[in-house]
Amino acid sequence: MPTRHPKIRSTTILSVRRDGSVAMGGDGQVTLGDSVLKADAVKVRKLFKGKVLAGFAGSAADAFALLERFEAKLDEFKGNTKRAAIELAKDWRTDRALRRLESLIAVADHDVSLIIGGNGDVIEPTDGILAIGSGGSCALAAARALLNHTTMASGEIVAAALRIAGGINIHTNEHVTVEQL
Repeated sequence: MPTRHPKIRSTTILSVRRDGSVAMGGDGQVTLGDSVLKADAVKVRKLFKGKVLAGFAGSAADAFALLERFEAKLDEFKGNTKRAAIELAKDWRTDRALRRLESLIAVADHDVSLIIGGNGDVIEPTDGILAIGSGGSCALAAARALLNHTTMASGEIVAAALRIAGGINIHTNEHVTVEQL
C-alpha cells in the first residue's frame, strides 16, 4: 500500500569485538524513496567521555532524541552502559511520546555490545557482533566470515564488512565511518 510520504531509509551500523578491542561503524547513505539525499552522513559517535560507542538506524531525528536520552542515562548511571540501555528501553516502551519514535540504537563499550529497540528490547549478541539497519544482514554475514577466517583487527573488519554491504544493499553505500575503543 503506497504511503503519501516516502520513507527516509538508511543505514547500516556494524560493531565487532576482537582481542580486547571494539569497533563500530556506519555507512553514509540516507535515501528518500528511490533517491539518495546524502552520501556522507555520520551515524556513529562516541559518548560518555569517549568511553561508549553509539550508532543509529532509522529516523535521524528520532535517533538523535534517543541518543540524547541514552547519554543522560549514562550520566545518571555513571557510565554503566547495560543499566543505561535497560532504563532507556523501559522509558521508550512506556512513554507515550517516545513510543512513536522509529529507530534502533546500537551501543558498545569495553565490556558489552547491545541493540536497543522501542519494544523494550535490549539485545546482547552472543558472538560480540551486532548489526542494524537495512544492510545489517549483509554486514553481519561479512563480519562473521572475516572474523572467523582472517586476523584482521576489529576496525578493519567493520570497514571491510560495511563496504561489502554497501556493494549489495541499495540503501547502504561504501562511505564508511569507524570509531574504536
